[in-house]
Formats: sequence, structure tokens, C-alpha cells
Amino acid sequence: MKDKLVVAKYEAKGHRFEILVDPDLALKVKEGKPVSIDEVVAGDFIYKDARKGLKASPESLKAVFGTDDPRVVAMEIIKKGELQFTAEQRRKLLEDKKNQIVNLIAKNAVDPKTKLPIPAKRIELAMEQARVTIDPYKPAEQQVEEIVSKIARFIPIKLAKAYVSVKIPAEYASKAYKSVQSLGVVKKSNWGSDGSVSVELEIPAGMQQEFIDKVNALTKGSAEIKIVSVGEK
Repeated sequence: MKDKLVVAKYEAKGHRFEILVDPDLALKVKEGKPVSIDEVVAGDFIYKDARKGLKASPESLKAVFGTDDPRVVAMEIIKKGELQFTAEQRRKLLEDKKNQIVNLIAKNAVDPKTKLPIPAKRIELAMEQARVTIDPYKPAEQQVEEIVSKIARFIPIKLAKAYVSVKIPAEYASKAYKSVQSLGVVKKSNWGSDGSVSVELEIPAGMQQEFIDKVNALTKGSAEIKIVSVGEK
């Protein structure tokens, strides 16, 4: 852990506070994911200058955070403060976040004219044309809608859901049903007297082909699959 530690910094009421953290885990904290603070922070010290080893006074901690409990303070510093990445770490962070966003858009959006998914490369190019700014700390899911609205000026795109119906023959019904359920939100299901099962689901519109491929793999191509409609989220 020592080799990859970075400084998390927070300034308030004329005071500066710093802690040493694992950057990957600190990012998870910023994204609101459940992480033990003991795994994130190196040591129990709150500094006013981490590189010089100068510790913050209990008085300054209480004045800003209302407590001098290092675990409580450390969590607040990470949530409200800034992570001081190297240029290379920041480049990688932004690249990873961009890829997450592109993949999410590709899964959840379609061309409103054709109702078909949009290739990830085309989405990425549109983001460059729109000069989209990516927030490295904000969860990818929370950035998708705003980015889609920006790139819609360059390519036809909208966030949408697809409604699909699947009929699985008795031979594969019991085995494939649970897996099919996990591919979307089940709106309706019905077991036939012949042992077959019919399921209606809502899935991200960009996953239509992926859904079809997975169902065909589960049933060796014997399932009846129909895209009922594609509509806005």
C-alpha cells in the first residue's frame, strides 16, 4: 500500500488537513460505496502538512469537524476534499471513468430513428466533438444523462428501454429461466402446461443484441425472442 499512497487534502475555516490514502479505495468512498476507513487511510494521524509530518491540532479538528476522532475526520476529508494524484494517475483515472461512461451509454442508448444500439467508438468520438468534461470523482452513472444531452447535438441518440418477450421451450425452461430473469426487469412471466415459460422483460435498449445472443446460448437457439418495442426511459 505504501508505494501507491496519495495525499487527500481539505481546507476549511483557515485550516488545512491532509491524510495519506489508498487512491483506489478513496475513490470508492467518494463514489458512495461502502468501504472501511481503516482500509483506506494509512495510520491514525491527521496532518496539516503530510509531507513534512506536521500534525493538525485537536483544536483545529474540533473547530472544523466538531470532533478530533481521526476516523470520522478522515472520512470527511476524503468525501469533501481533493485527492492529489500524479499526472499519470489522473490520466488513468480519467481514461477509466471515460470507458465506464461510454460503456454505460452504449448499453442504455439507441439511435431514435433506427431503434438500434450505437457503437461505443461512435459515442466516444461524439464525446470528443462535444468536448465533454468528465468528473473523475463522480460516479459514471450520475454523468450519463448530461453527457448524452451534449452529444445529441452531434449524433442521433436517446436513452431508452427495450421491451422483449421470450418463450423458452420446456427442455431448457427450468435451467434458463433464472438466467434470463437476471438480464432485465421481469414484467410478466407465465409457465405453460407443456413446461415452457414465457417471459416479458424490460432491458437497456443498447443491450438488445447482447440479450438475444445470451438467450440463444442458454437455449441453443430454440427460444422465441421478440423485440416488442423500444421507448424512452
